[in-house]
Amino acid sequence: MAQKPKVDPHVGRLGYLQALVTEFQETESQAAKEQVLANLANFAYDPSNYQYLRQLQVLDLFLDSLSEENETLVEFAVGGLCNLCADRANKEHILQAGGVPLIINCLSSPNEETVLSAVTTIMYLSAPGPGRHPELSATPVVQCMLRFSLSANARLRNLAQVFLEDFCSPSQVAEARRRPAHSALGIPLPRTEAPQQP
Repeated sequence: MAQKPKVDPHVGRLGYLQALVTEFQETESQAAKEQVLANLANFAYDPSNYQYLRQLQVLDLFLDSLSEENETLVEFAVGGLCNLCADRANKEHILQAGGVPLIINCLSSPNEETVLSAVTTIMYLSAPGPGRHPELSATPVVQCMLRFSLSANARLRNLAQVFLEDFCSPSQVAEARRRPAHSALGIPLPRTEAPQQP
């Protein structure tokens, strides 16, 4: 497990967050990266940290981490983005930085928590307002949500149903139902349990 960053207690929140970012960038340990990214995602939950996280480019760090092969890093990154994107400035940054396709790709994760955070993030990003991205409710995404709405997992099923009812028009849902199912980004339902290790 990674050690806590060595931070002077007088440097405050910004200094502590900077130490976390520096540790993430400098460590070679995957376990340390996971722990640091989890910490940053937790700090992203508090709106009083938003300015610091933008200043330290943590949104970009989260976006970059969505392309990692390490599923745990992806889970924490999309969770951090989910925590941040309710804020208008953070939402605009995610949209302008090309985060939409990266977040949509998280829908195909085998990790249930990653998928749940991705669906929630897409919903936050889809909220009405300027700069709405049509790809957030494109037919493959709607088809994916239709599949998720049939999931045995109540959390995923309910989120997908809310997305379909609140963020899609009836014509979008009808079009997605008419299209062949294979165009749904090739997205399988996520595993509800961790895979068994041999």
